Amino acid sequence: MSAQPRLVVSAPSSGHGKTAIAVGLLAAATARGIQAAGFKVGPDHTDAAYLGMAAGRPGRNLDPRLVGAQRVAPLFAHGASGAQLSIIEGAMGLFDSLTGQPEIDGTAAVAASLRAPVVLVVDVAAMGHSIAALVHGFRMFDEMVHLGGVILNRVASSRHEQMLRTALDDIGMPVLGALRRGDLPNVLPARAHGPVPVAHRTMEAIRAVRRLGEAVGGCLDLDRLMALAGSAPALPGALWSPAEAVGGEVSEQRPVVALAGGPGALFTYAETAELLSAAGAEVMVVDPLRDESLPAGTRALVVGAGLPEGYAEELSANRRLSAEVARFALDGWPVVAEGVALPWLARDLDGRPMCGVLDASAVTGEQTVAGYREATAPTTSSMAPAGARITGYKQHRAIVTPRAGVVPAWTWSGGHPEGFVWRQVHASQLGLHWAAAPEIAKRIVGAAMAGPVPSAPPGHQAMPTTLVHQIPQQTTVPVQQIPHNAMPAAQSSAQGPQNAVPAQQGSMAGPHNAVPAQQGSMPGPHNAMPAPQPMPGPQNAMPAAGHAVPPAGHAVLPADYAVPPASGTPAAGQALPPMSGMPALGQALPPMSAMPTAGHAPGMPPTSPHSPSPAMGQPFSVDPLASGAVSAVYEPTQQLSPAQLTPESPAEPPANLSDTLDITAP
Repeated sequence: MSAQPRLVVSAPSSGHGKTAIAVGLLAAATARGIQAAGFKVGPDHTDAAYLGMAAGRPGRNLDPRLVGAQRVAPLFAHGASGAQLSIIEGAMGLFDSLTGQPEIDGTAAVAASLRAPVVLVVDVAAMGHSIAALVHGFRMFDEMVHLGGVILNRVASSRHEQMLRTALDDIGMPVLGALRRGDLPNVLPARAHGPVPVAHRTMEAIRAVRRLGEAVGGCLDLDRLMALAGSAPALPGALWSPAEAVGGEVSEQRPVVALAGGPGALFTYAETAELLSAAGAEVMVVDPLRDESLPAGTRALVVGAGLPEGYAEELSANRRLSAEVARFALDGWPVVAEGVALPWLARDLDGRPMCGVLDASAVTGEQTVAGYREATAPTTSSMAPAGARITGYKQHRAIVTPRAGVVPAWTWSGGHPEGFVWRQVHASQLGLHWAAAPEIAKRIVGAAMAGPVPSAPPGHQAMPTTLVHQIPQQTTVPVQQIPHNAMPAAQSSAQGPQNAVPAQQGSMAGPHNAVPAQQGSMPGPHNAMPAPQPMPGPQNAMPAAGHAVPPAGHAVLPADYAVPPASGTPAAGQALPPMSGMPALGQALPPMSAMPTAGHAPGMPPTSPHSPSPAMGQPFSVDPLASGAVSAVYEPTQQLSPAQLTPESPAEPPANLSDTLDITAP
């Protein structure tokens, strides 16, 4: 492996200005014509995106916890190939760790594995000669870490700077630059925007990077910094190669895989696109916030965990793309969703309609869930075989109900199952770094080439999909997934907003036939279950005379959507079978405790966010094989005192979640 000039920019703790200085240093070097590369220690997508923008090439993450310590140096060498200067920004303090194990995944551990000199950024606004003791302690704490110099930030005056330089000169520590108070502008967009400003190449992000480059270039000794970076020895071993990681022969057929992102950055790690390409895919970028359709010929969709939850309103407003993604998933094509992409595939997030692929609802909680998870795949999916284990990272506030589907995406020790696996949809709030498991890319590309999976055979699960949101006109999407052997629900002319439950359900084959063959209209003013009406044929798109027209903006089944005949359905001219559960003429109605709730079928859980929830700790009384609904246990939030907090308990997030300890929750 050839020599790679490199520096680690770290600090005693968060808040000393290392991100702004690292971004500014890359921007200043690029302005001088120096080929540069930017890296971020840990899983943070945001800082990596700005480092990439400043360097003019994709920013990358070096996370021993996600990819394994043995892959850090090869991944670095791959990302730094051709660069004359590589800047690695640390996470939190030099000897801190997201998991409390700095010897494994701390900045110092990464610096030692890369044999890279460290530059310590120190906020000296309220510090004098004590800086010598601070820096001396950092230099002597770990003999495997080479502390090569100090950058002084927020210096008060020329006299203050001279005092600090004298104190550091006494211990033989070089000062590589000094910035006065106000020299380093606070111009980076708010962290709540994540990498989106970089992905969209907004003027705010471009201007911020340029201003930081100007400030750092005028206050730091770039020549001495370049010399220190050049003193790093050559790294042993080979570079990481996507083609070698994927292995095997690549088919001449190159299916289109849509990867969420923008023109400036992806909403996932850079290696994801490289692995997909090496596995034989033609990677096309799709922006869930702006694009109204998937790229032409898309055969798989991957949405990474870099998209922040703060853009829920924009995701909901993009109704055309939501409708197309819903149809894409319903047709059986591979869809991988991480982070906020799970709520995006659900019915709604904070009351805003989403894609409606998954029978789940999400709300934004008050606490942030953040931390690593050692995950196991409970079943074979497009992502992984059953029993596969991988480490992921999650950081979110959205609470999804139910937490997992009939088939969850992941399980882990000390927590409940999470996510959804349905047909070729794999959705979870856990984000993965595919360099740790390159076979994921092969599985996705293989599934894309194989094409959509057929509908579930008789007796298997069918996930209901409801799309009754305002969709642009002339956009046709399925109202709900029709079970393979069930007649679609008939529409009735019953009035009132409660008329939302189908009037007729076909019988499911097999021993799990828990849904009655037919439900009649319920007495009373809230006629939520209207009597069955004839289903319009392919050429009969308008309802029959006397039937109500569907509300404007609601989705309807396309004219060419073929529905298999329902098993057990009477032939034309035959009498309908007796309605299950209804008393014969002349018999008394059953007591009210046995009657279903208005607007819901017997045995079905409420699907509206305003409907009553099951009792705490009690499972929904649903047969998933019969109704296709997702069953889960309602999990009440428990408020814990600080003394009760454990590594799996929620805690209030600090101000900067990129530099945070493991404040994990379920």
